[in-house]
Amino acid sequence: MALDGCGLVCKYILIFFNVIFALLGFVLLGLGLWLRFSNNTRPIFDIDGSSTFVCGVIILIVLGTVMLLLVTIGDYGACSENRCALQLSSVLLSILAIALVCVGVVAYAQRQEVGMRVAEFYTSIYTLFAATGDAGLGVTLLFVHEMLHCCGVTGITMLELVKETCPRPQGFFEHIAMSTCPGVITDFFTSSAPMVMAIFIGTGALLIITLVCSIILLKQIKRNLLGYAVRYSAVH
Repeated sequence: MALDGCGLVCKYILIFFNVIFALLGFVLLGLGLWLRFSNNTRPIFDIDGSSTFVCGVIILIVLGTVMLLLVTIGDYGACSENRCALQLSSVLLSILAIALVCVGVVAYAQRQEVGMRVAEFYTSIYTLFAATGDAGLGVTLLFVHEMLHCCGVTGITMLELVKETCPRPQGFFEHIAMSTCPGVITDFFTSSAPMVMAIFIGTGALLIITLVCSIILLKQIKRNLLGYAVRYSAVH
């Protein structure tokens, strides 16, 4: 079905954003499934099903699944110009956008509690890596340490159990001790709460842009269908 310039732009914007959301969804779902079914982390779910680690893994799996479902429906609707798929995608986009904005506001209001929970999640991964030496957990710690420039739960080079994942020291004193990651994580969420909220709200805004494009595309498809029906009636 022929679309005009605005319709085509909206169609390609939908496809572009869906590709981005698909990559993010695969990362979240893959990480969540790996943490859930890895031989080194699976026993945690049998021992304590209500820990911060378990809740964090479940959130990763659910969020990744929802995003991949949204991408599948949205891409199908945009590529095939299917109205039902676009309508369902619009509903899911609305729910996810509202949820992200709400999460951002709650994370800002409860920034100290959120920081403590994330620090507990980090400590769980740290403890598992120290006990098992799992390479995947080591990569996760390496990413966190490099991003936040911190080193384990002690920060003391001679005592730290995961010092091989710590970043390169900057300055003489960091050869002896660095900032501890639980403290850095808690401080980050406390001091950078506006930025964290902005990230959630910004992501929600991207979803809203995608939603607007989906609605515009829906209206144009409907208009084209009506025009086709009028022309068909005139011929017959």
